[in-house]
Amino acid sequence: MSIPRTILVTGAGRGLGKAISLGVAELGWHCWVADINLEQATRTAEEIREAGGQACPIEVDIASPESVERLVFRLEETGPIHGLVNCAALADGVGGNAVHEIPVADWDRILGVNLRGSFLMTRAVAPLLISSGGGTIVNIGSDAAANGSANLAHYITSKGGLAALTRASATDLGPHGITVNTVSPGLTVSESAAEVPEKRHLEYQNQRALKREQLPADIVGIVTFLVSPAASYITGQEILVNGGFVYR
Repeated sequence: MSIPRTILVTGAGRGLGKAISLGVAELGWHCWVADINLEQATRTAEEIREAGGQACPIEVDIASPESVERLVFRLEETGPIHGLVNCAALADGVGGNAVHEIPVADWDRILGVNLRGSFLMTRAVAPLLISSGGGTIVNIGSDAAANGSANLAHYITSKGGLAALTRASATDLGPHGITVNTVSPGLTVSESAAEVPEKRHLEYQNQRALKREQLPADIVGIVTFLVSPAASYITGQEILVNGGFVYR
């Protein structure tokens, strides 16, 4: 029987975050479905409850310290939390410019959400995990940080920085019984990748050891494992889940 846990997933209104939330709920755990779009978060939570699971939607802009503080205030009122999945990220429209052509505003926008936002969430939720006697944090990275894809310097830097944040956080939070790991998918078929041309999806598929598209469901198993007690002695690691596109 699964030990009841409460897991907060950001970016849970659609795509990979939604798939992870559904996976968390299927294990019998309570899921906080967090998203900047409360309407999308509510739909995900309703889908979970219709399937017999436990979920509550909550609005948060992870790039805003004030919004993150409001989220934590609500969590403090509702009981213990055992895990955080930092899935919210910007990927729409990030390609097309070489590093010397990226506008500073675009650089700041991507790193402000993908890296700074995950830091803000980690910083805010870690005390709640400590008060719960320990817990786990999973950051969603990208294999692009290991591959160095062209015209994605801001996105790649944000995800590479997230892996470094994972290692530093694992060292700082380990004495409190908190594990921190990164799961780095490859190019995944989801709403956030809607702008990626089909030709590029096919190129990735042909270069993988596993000759098929990557789906959000392919990430759920490793994430739910890492937030479970079964992974209580794994920390500071980055796990690539990309069908054999990049090996490490």
